[in-house]
Amino acid sequence: MTQSLEALRDLASAVRQEIGKAIVGQDALIDHLLIALASEGHVLMEGPPGTAKTFLAQCFARATGLDFGRIQFTPDLLPGDILGSNLFNFQTSTFTLTRGPIFTELLLGDEINRTPPKTQAALLEAMQERCVTLDGETHSLPERFMVVATQNPIENQGVYPLPEAQLDRFLFKLLVPYPDEAEEAKIVARFSVEQGTARPETFGIEPVTGEAALTAAIGAVKEVTLAQENIDYVVRLVRGTREHGDLMTGASPRSAVLLANAARARAALEGRDYVIPDDIKLLATAVLRHRLTLTAAAEIEGRAVENIVEDLIANTEAPR
Repeated sequence: MTQSLEALRDLASAVRQEIGKAIVGQDALIDHLLIALASEGHVLMEGPPGTAKTFLAQCFARATGLDFGRIQFTPDLLPGDILGSNLFNFQTSTFTLTRGPIFTELLLGDEINRTPPKTQAALLEAMQERCVTLDGETHSLPERFMVVATQNPIENQGVYPLPEAQLDRFLFKLLVPYPDEAEEAKIVARFSVEQGTARPETFGIEPVTGEAALTAAIGAVKEVTLAQENIDYVVRLVRGTREHGDLMTGASPRSAVLLANAARARAALEGRDYVIPDDIKLLATAVLRHRLTLTAAAEIEGRAVENIVEDLIANTEAPR
């Protein structure tokens, strides 16, 4: 194991431990957030209200030392409320940029599907190119820019489906489950009246890394070898979604690139400088589930996208 990979693994362990001061369980979610950070991806978390989606994002930002910004998405939110605007200064007769909350490192888009598609589309350029254009002028976002969005299940009232172009920009869609009985008992004990309002600082969460360490961590991911047979495996999985009879829409070439990058990040977090097929298999569902559209017949039959991805994994030959 190289020194940089060992440092990355230690960093991830420290982040998990720090977040564990406040968050009960959710280990898989934290690991996916770490993979997304290391591979420079964005994350969409879906789950019922009250399952700590927002709180987890706040704790993750604090533990990793990222500047944190939050947008509460509502039906009357406008693109300018996200990006900012150029305001005219009458004293100097010039326009001055008033930066919106998007100019941060970790942006929490809370309940992102409660705002219309026009406003959601304000994030498209930022998520892909890490910059925003206002009045014809392009402004760069921070190098570590990352979107962590939360949404309620689409069956809930007052929500809008995310545009396909925006969904495709998220590396992962993570489903946030209810805790089991033992975990829920711990949550009730930890968040008692004596504890007060739930905030990361309430639990003593402090940054365990800095800008230099994060840059080194992402550099370590780039050292990970992705053999040609694993590249071919990723491509076969993604192309299989476009040929499946129960899917009306398959995954994009972007998803193949993101899956490969995420597999390298997972390998690095495990302390390996090479990808194995299990890295790809374990991440495929989270990468693909939000990019696939069932046919009407499959919906009537009660098919689930996750089951189709599992079938593809089981029936696609993996490298030995």
